[in-house]
Amino acid sequence: MRKWKIALGTAVALGAISVASVHLLDMGNLSLNAGTAGAAPAPAAFVMPVPVANVVKKTIPIYLDYAARTEPIRSITLQARVPGYLQEQTAQDGADVRQGDLLYRISPDDFQASLDQAKAQVERDTATLDYARSNLGRGTELAKSGYLDKDSFDQRTSTLREAQASLALNQAAVRTAELNLSYAEIHAPFAGRLGRNQASVGTLVSVAGTVLNTLVQLDPIYVTFNPSETDLAQIEEARAAGPIEVEVLLPGETEAHQKGELTFIDNTIDHSTGTITARATIGNAKFTLLPGQYVRVRLHVKQQPDALMVPQVALGSSQLGKYLYVVGKGNTVDQRLVSLGPTSGDMVAILSGVAEGDQVITGNLQKIGPGMPISPLPQKPAT
Repeated sequence: MRKWKIALGTAVALGAISVASVHLLDMGNLSLNAGTAGAAPAPAAFVMPVPVANVVKKTIPIYLDYAARTEPIRSITLQARVPGYLQEQTAQDGADVRQGDLLYRISPDDFQASLDQAKAQVERDTATLDYARSNLGRGTELAKSGYLDKDSFDQRTSTLREAQASLALNQAAVRTAELNLSYAEIHAPFAGRLGRNQASVGTLVSVAGTVLNTLVQLDPIYVTFNPSETDLAQIEEARAAGPIEVEVLLPGETEAHQKGELTFIDNTIDHSTGTITARATIGNAKFTLLPGQYVRVRLHVKQQPDALMVPQVALGSSQLGKYLYVVGKGNTVDQRLVSLGPTSGDMVAILSGVAEGDQVITGNLQKIGPGMPISPLPQKPAT
């Protein structure tokens, strides 16, 4: 009896499981059919928007670029021309002075006394000369009338000449004393900037032995550089056409704020370096440049017409060289290998690989590749 109940319970359980399985299978089929019937269409492929720029044709300046160093046109050591005690420094260290400005004063007392003495001697000799001239005049009349012998007349003549010579000698002594007195004041021989004082007030200075200071001219200023011998022919050709403009760029600058002119090319090439020394004269009214600075110079040697220009940001690099992404047929990416020419601001000249009117891609370069579909963005008008 017990075995029969167990067998009956097992049969009932198996039947229930079979019914549940069939029900779940039917529900799954219904759900699958319902999902298939209501599915949306697949979305369209994403097209990358990219900024573009036209290849333009323009005339650009051609420059030769060199490292350079500034040098003063004039730089002197200030020294005394007369000995004495330094009485005063009238211009401060590092001051910008004009030509003729008083810089130092040496005690003038000794020189003033010498001048006064020389002037007194001139006055004495003048009086002596006047008497000798009058005496000779009287002697001339007496000699004509026979009251003065020839020897006495010759003595009076000699006395006059001695007085004239003595006067001339002391007049020269006056000029010497005046010069020495003027040398007690040291003036700027040209406009420039003083350096650090090297003789304190009260120092006993000697002639051309005691250094007082240095003075350098800052405006204009020289910029010296060394073109290679391969560039020399191009520079000489440009010089034959007229003066060569030179631009100076300080470290960190991208635009030149000071300009000048090429004024000197040496007559010998350095055989050890293959370069030649050249120099430009640069206006420096604001004293932006100081002697000894390292700068860069650009020589404007000619104009290049009809250059094909593109933004430098559009350039890419690969193992094959420089390339540009260009908008191709059907708004797809076309990769062009290019050769580069000179730059002008943020533009670069393209010697081969593109044509005027082509549209180069200037942005999203890392997200695109050859053949990809793109959507060129409208170009902004130039400001």
